Amino acid sequence: MSKEIDAGLIFKQILNFLQLLMPQTLAKRITSMALIAVGIRNERVTELTGLCDRSVRSLRKTLETGEIKNIFHVGGGSGQSKLAGFEEAIIKEIESENYSNRQQIADMIQERHGIKVTLNTVSNFLKKTASSG
Repeated sequence: MSKEIDAGLIFKQILNFLQLLMPQTLAKRITSMALIAVGIRNERVTELTGLCDRSVRSLRKTLETGEIKNIFHVGGGSGQSKLAGFEEAIIKEIESENYSNRQQIADMIQERHGIKVTLNTVSNFLKKTASSG
C-alpha cells in the first residue's frame, strides 16, 4: 500500500534542511525557485517558504527571463550584529524586566543603548540567545 506524499511537507522539510547549510534568505529563495520551476502558484510558494509575495513574483520573473546572474547573492548586513558588545547587558535587562513583546524590547534597546533595531533584529537576537542558552 502506497502513502500519498504531501509535497508541501516535503518542501518545508527541504527548506528547514537548507537553512542549516546557508543563510535563511538564500534557503527560502532556492526552495521558492524549485517550487516555481514545478509550476506551483505564487500564493502557495509564499505559504510554504515564508517569502513575501513581491519576492516570489520577482523570482518568477527572473526565472522566466533567464536573468539569473545575481539570484544567489544575498545582500544586506555586514555579518556582525548591531548588538555585538551589548548582548550580555541586553539579556540581563530582558531577564530582570517584564517585556511582553518585541516592540518593548526594541524600545528598551534604543533608550538604554542608543541602537535602533527592527522587530526582526529583536526576533533574531531572541532566537540566538535562546539557542545558545
